[in-house]
Amino acid sequence: MENIKQKIVDLVKELNYYSYKYYTDDENVVSDYEYDMKMQELKNLEAQYPELIQPDSPTQRIGDVTLDKFEQVEHKVKLQSLQDVFTLDDVREFMVKIDEGYSTDYVVETKIDGLSVALEYVDGIFVRGATRGNGSIGEDVTNNLKTIKTIPLSLPEKINIIVRGEVFISKENFEKINEERELLGEKLFANPRNAAAGSLRQLNSKIAAKRKLDIYIFNIQECLDKKFETHYDGLMYLKKLGFNVNPGIYLCKTVDEAIKKIEEIGEERGVLSYEMDGAVVKVNDIQIREELGETSKVPKWAIAYKYPPEKKETKIKEILFQVGRTGVITPLAIFDTIRLAGSNVSKATLHNFDYITQKDIRVGDTIIVQKAGDIIPEVVESIKEKRDGTEQIVEVPKVCPVCGSIATRDEEEVAIRCNGIECPAQQLRSIIHFATRDAMDIEGLGPALVSQLIQTNQIKNIADIYYLEFNNIVDMERMGVKSANNLLKAIEKSKQNSLDKLINAFGIRHIGKNTAKILANEFETLDDLMDANVFELASINEIGEKIAVSIKEFFENPQTLDLINRLKNAGVNMKAEKKEITDERFLNKTFVITGTLSKPRNEFVSIIESFAGKTSNSVSKKTDYVLAGEEAGSKLDKANDLGVKVISEDEFNEMIR
Repeated sequence: MENIKQKIVDLVKELNYYSYKYYTDDENVVSDYEYDMKMQELKNLEAQYPELIQPDSPTQRIGDVTLDKFEQVEHKVKLQSLQDVFTLDDVREFMVKIDEGYSTDYVVETKIDGLSVALEYVDGIFVRGATRGNGSIGEDVTNNLKTIKTIPLSLPEKINIIVRGEVFISKENFEKINEERELLGEKLFANPRNAAAGSLRQLNSKIAAKRKLDIYIFNIQECLDKKFETHYDGLMYLKKLGFNVNPGIYLCKTVDEAIKKIEEIGEERGVLSYEMDGAVVKVNDIQIREELGETSKVPKWAIAYKYPPEKKETKIKEILFQVGRTGVITPLAIFDTIRLAGSNVSKATLHNFDYITQKDIRVGDTIIVQKAGDIIPEVVESIKEKRDGTEQIVEVPKVCPVCGSIATRDEEEVAIRCNGIECPAQQLRSIIHFATRDAMDIEGLGPALVSQLIQTNQIKNIADIYYLEFNNIVDMERMGVKSANNLLKAIEKSKQNSLDKLINAFGIRHIGKNTAKILANEFETLDDLMDANVFELASINEIGEKIAVSIKEFFENPQTLDLINRLKNAGVNMKAEKKEITDERFLNKTFVITGTLSKPRNEFVSIIESFAGKTSNSVSKKTDYVLAGEEAGSKLDKANDLGVKVISEDEFNEMIR
């Protein structure tokens, strides 16, 4: 047993070293295959001997913990914020005042725009990590922090230490995350900081693990075993321990040297791999820091300089129309190339056509461009005084610039959309949605494979899925005979899905799985649904005029009709599954389900429908019952306000007994 324990300890040490070199030093010292083999060997040993699992084992980073809530943590050392200033004169004044009473040098650091955390180590083992919170009390996010590969789970010395760092998402990963969210029809993150904060505060650590969070360490909060004369010496010690210390740290001997370094950082900030929102100046000498002290809110030995957005003039050459994966048509300004925040910029989104109208932007205009958050170029304004009369007003497109389908706009939103289901610009997202579990549930047809099939011209729209051939897919990357056969079986099986799944799979605007069920219950066939007029559709409970118009426009599109004919020819079911209801105790009764119950929501929906009842997502005066579980929120409040009957799960079970 001792030999096995030693083997596990050695594997853990070896794998952690490889990870440190790869993620912190950006050095690949072992092949991927060798790393994978050693990791698999460790997993096998830990499976046989779970009592020997080491607290710093790389297998503990996997991220399979789901919490009900975060526990609160009282910080042993307060995580202070910094005083912000917005001019270099203010920075100079801060340092000159300190120089009048002390002889010290300074450390200038890039100010990473992320989420501040404290990491606590006991005898060299990572035991707890917490968010900054209000500075005194934060949230325990240890499980999520363990998924960050650059946080060491153990240190080479048995030291008791608390360090502070900034969790962030790199610009590259941020773009990938938003691309994936757009494909899945999810709301996009506004910026990398929002993405990092949202990821770190996930109760399910698997989600945090997928986001590829990173961290830079920038301070020692407390160290019981060592004392340091300077902040810089402390950071170098942390680097030696294996921490991913902020690379943007510079030791400056004089005020002028510090100011120059701040200016240099400002010029380079656009090419950094992470988002930053300023530069921090800190007194280097720890003893002087202690003498300077702090106010109730900020330390007196540090200051944060916020860079102003860099703005430049240029001239619009043309305005193009882009079609996003959700069908939204977005205007894009193409202008003469300018150097902005460290990179060359020649285009910027104009967001929507209302934005163009409000700012009166025209082709040929001289404009002011800046980088929002030092990342995304944006047009701030047009300089109307520089017009010469040749500028052209932008016309709102009436058809999709990609596929020619009619472009429409809802009264309640600014976006103009292409409604073509076969539009090439939307094909990836529409096919991915078609195959998801709530739609046609085609197992194995995920985003990566869909991308391959599109790139190899095997599918151009959702109907093409049902015409895939074994010989064409078997040799694709990561397929093989078994995977190809399984995929074709899953596609064949999906042909028998209920009509509501097909309706949901079309991706009609405003139609989700619940509305699709309502429509499938109302009409016997897809043809019947297609033949219904707006008045008939709007009269159905929970449909209304807005959804009715969306449905009618979708089914009147020639692309839709062609696609449905191909699905019919492929044998896809177009008929509603009419369940015989023998007990109508919930006839004409509408339920709203909210909160956490003992079973998934879908099971309660099925029970209610089996008794001829209906479910809704929103509470109104027409709601008969609100089935409320634990942590029921706004829906429960609204039910109480409207006097709607609220029932517990036990009461519901009595009703169906």
